[in-house]
Amino acid sequence: MNIDIENLPDDPATLKKMLSQVMSRYQYLEEQFRIAQHKQFGQSTEGHPGQGELFNEAEALAVESDTQEEAISYTRKKPTRKPLPKDLPREVIVHDISDEEKVCGCCAGELHRIGEDKSEKLQFIPAQVKVIEHVRPKYACRTCEKDGISNTVKQAPVPHSVIPKGYATPSLLSQIITSKYQYGLPLYRQESMFKQHGIELSRKTMADWIIRCAELFKPLYDQLHQHILKQPVIAADETTLKVVESEKVNSYMWLYASGADSPTGNIPGTEIPNIVLYDYHNSRAGQCAVDFLKGYSGYLQVDGYQGYEQTQATLIGCWAHARRKFMEAKKGTGKKGSGKADWALNHIQKLYRLETQLKDKTVEERYITRQEKSVPLLSQLHMWLMKSAQQVLPKTKLGEAIQYCLNQWKKLERYTLDGLLSIDNNRAERGIKPFVIGRKNWLFSQTARGANASAVLYSIIETAKANDLNVFEYVMTCLDELSQPDVNIEQLLPWQFAKR
Repeated sequence: MNIDIENLPDDPATLKKMLSQVMSRYQYLEEQFRIAQHKQFGQSTEGHPGQGELFNEAEALAVESDTQEEAISYTRKKPTRKPLPKDLPREVIVHDISDEEKVCGCCAGELHRIGEDKSEKLQFIPAQVKVIEHVRPKYACRTCEKDGISNTVKQAPVPHSVIPKGYATPSLLSQIITSKYQYGLPLYRQESMFKQHGIELSRKTMADWIIRCAELFKPLYDQLHQHILKQPVIAADETTLKVVESEKVNSYMWLYASGADSPTGNIPGTEIPNIVLYDYHNSRAGQCAVDFLKGYSGYLQVDGYQGYEQTQATLIGCWAHARRKFMEAKKGTGKKGSGKADWALNHIQKLYRLETQLKDKTVEERYITRQEKSVPLLSQLHMWLMKSAQQVLPKTKLGEAIQYCLNQWKKLERYTLDGLLSIDNNRAERGIKPFVIGRKNWLFSQTARGANASAVLYSIIETAKANDLNVFEYVMTCLDELSQPDVNIEQLLPWQFAKR
């Protein structure tokens, strides 16, 4: 805002208004500076230290007024190392003393064995590469050859292959796929690794193989898609992706997830399958979610992005996003602190503390407890937000955090309507994180076809991880069976595969 000092108005009201605008702009810039400083040099955790109860002043004062010295004793736990898996191959090496030393140095009597000490060392054997040579003998009839009669040559059929006329086996393809999509190892690095074994395997060849494998996995992906649409709750999120041969600067990878991160993380008594599906689009339009969800009318847990409003689902808000905005407001205040941001953070922490207590409870128990305890806390928080909105400048970070909560309030409080719901959308954020980490390594996709292949393969790998499968073996087995005719797709679903 430009102010001409020489021509300031004489009206006090106008001056106050101008001063208010200047102070608002100054506070906004100061907050942006502190937040930028924190992003560059501060801790990335969203934890809020000192998140104590705010409504226990009486108990706190009672403790302070009757303080006595007390000696506290505790037992320190000694760190223990987890034993190595028993099913690993073992080589036993005995380090014994010589027969001459098995004599007592005092009386020259023979020593007897009284026990032994064991220690385990883990040895790493580098990956082995070998060639499997398929030999198909040919057979013909000598009599027919002599008589000049047409002779039929008999030979065993060509063994099926995942890549026709190629030398890639399911194990090699699984290694390439898991290296890139599970561990974020770009193809050019894998190319150099194969060179160490004397194998010239170009990244272009591997990219072609990956697209072919994604086509094989597409029926399994489609089956998972049908299953996720039958679930009562779906979590969704989206992130950017650069595609070189695209007319747009940024494309998007959308994510949809059901269940939990692992079989042990599911709510007791529920049978919601753990599914993670990625969907590539060169747009962030809400129609992308509409097309994927195909009329889905269950609960959809999302952040505040308006695009999801176009779906037919009942939207559930995310308290992690709301809390994050108050954390930014707290960081923006610097050393002087922000009482209002702290109050909101402490109150939100109470809601999370209740969720921690409900972790192992049934759907019904979660619903009842939320109605008894979470709903009153939400009512208190809503009243505070309404009051604070009249006291805080809207252009500040705190004002933005308050307004976000008020705009999203109906969605934010809906998690109390059903014990199946979560307080936040962290399920989807954790699901999309492996893609974000991988993107830092390989940076972009060359074509839309490659991006779609990545969406399919990421889906298969992350769903396998969520079902506690050995990803390498699962991908290898699926490739072998999906390349066969008349494959049973249902038996390859991760939760069915685990029972085999």
